[in-house]
Amino acid sequence: MKVSLFITCLGDVFYVNAGKATVELLERFGCEVDFPETQTCCGQPAYNSGYHKKTKAAAKNMIHTFAHSEYVVSPSGSCAYMFHEYESLFEGEPVWQEKAKKLKEKTYELTQFLTEVLKVDNTGSEFHAKATYHTSCHMTRLLGVKEAPLKLLSNVKGLEMVELPNRESCCGFGGTFSVKMPTISEQMVDEKVEHIEETETEVLIGADGGCLMNIGGRINRKNKPIKVMHIAEILNSRGEV
Repeated sequence: MKVSLFITCLGDVFYVNAGKATVELLERFGCEVDFPETQTCCGQPAYNSGYHKKTKAAAKNMIHTFAHSEYVVSPSGSCAYMFHEYESLFEGEPVWQEKAKKLKEKTYELTQFLTEVLKVDNTGSEFHAKATYHTSCHMTRLLGVKEAPLKLLSNVKGLEMVELPNRESCCGFGGTFSVKMPTISEQMVDEKVEHIEETETEVLIGADGGCLMNIGGRINRKNKPIKVMHIAEILNSRGEV
């Protein structure tokens, strides 16, 4: 099975270890992974800000980039979902809309791909810690990936999972929302950090770089002793603490 890695901007710049872990996980379960070097931003920041014409340029590049891929897998539910938005973005342009549809149909978030395509519910990982999981908005509400991450985490040896209170609430990142509405965003992430503290856990796990960056940044500024990790790192671990 051939898989093309869609690393995403945040994954490429800030969460390199999550990208490495994603590749190692896929290869462990028999996938041949390639990395198309012409990939860039998926266009989500521009799209969410209403600049749809500019988004189309990024979208066309990504459609070209992954045109010959068998599967496209990303360690980000938010960015994976953006590929699903391309079909409506090119409404009225049947040629590009059909290309967008084909890309959507073969694109998956990592845990979604592991459970739905590879039929894996146990990655054989081991991680000794008490942790909680943050459910990101796009991945949960739009992409519809809800159970896969929790199912995989439940089978990690040594990992004690505690449910995060109000886990469905947004962390306040929301892409450009955190830039345009910083005061509201700050209050939202403070509430999220308070709920994380309520769990008395050592590690916060997430599946989207944007959420991890936002929550992790606030945790650091508040000097809280909580480690923030991408789910790919946990699922690829071999007994780390």
